[in-house]
Amino acid sequence: MQSVEPYRTERPGLAPAIRCERLPAFDGANLERVRGAFRFATPCLLRQAWLDENGAGFSPAVVRTGWRENSLLVFAQLTDLDIFNGATKPNQRTWELGDVFEMFLQPAETEGYVEFHVTPHNQRLQLRYADGSAAASARRMGNLEGVFIPNEVFHSLTWIERQMCQWYVYAEIPALAVCGSIEPIENTQWRFSFGRYDYTRGVKEPVVSSTSPHAEPDFHRQHEWGLLTFKTCR
Repeated sequence: MQSVEPYRTERPGLAPAIRCERLPAFDGANLERVRGAFRFATPCLLRQAWLDENGAGFSPAVVRTGWRENSLLVFAQLTDLDIFNGATKPNQRTWELGDVFEMFLQPAETEGYVEFHVTPHNQRLQLRYADGSAAASARRMGNLEGVFIPNEVFHSLTWIERQMCQWYVYAEIPALAVCGSIEPIENTQWRFSFGRYDYTRGVKEPVVSSTSPHAEPDFHRQHEWGLLTFKTCR
């Protein structure tokens, strides 16, 4: 089985702070080209910070980021012993249907944020919350109708390597989808969190993990999210 390369933050428990570098053009439809484009990007591991150590059934995952042409670029590599999700169309309840990679993004100094999901077969869920209370209300009521984003606002591709127990997500997320404007993102900051639901058929509950040092398994705890700073390599 191909493993995720080891990486540890210097001070565990702190939210990750990532310098997000501008990447050169590459073929986003080719996994090897994507992998090569992100090879020097800072890796960010998913973990279960609310536990003393990762729980039984935990499988590693790593996310790398970059940017180009006013879009955030995300590349996730996920180890998974049973890769599946039953979603068949956009904006289904992906986290209840199987494996899913989740992205939470919020411009710094704003209250609104987006939640984007990608399944192994590249089905997407797109949600926008006006603020934390809107997210809490939608979750409490179990009704997402008011927070769905109906049209495709970001691009993604996925690859599955079952023999290697791996799947991958490459996503291009325009600033417009997150910020609601086309102002340049260079030298700006976004708060972020990446998470996953890892299901195994025959096991009652999924294993969840996040790049954020959450004190409990709740991906919407914004004060524990990390910080992306968009910079240009010198």
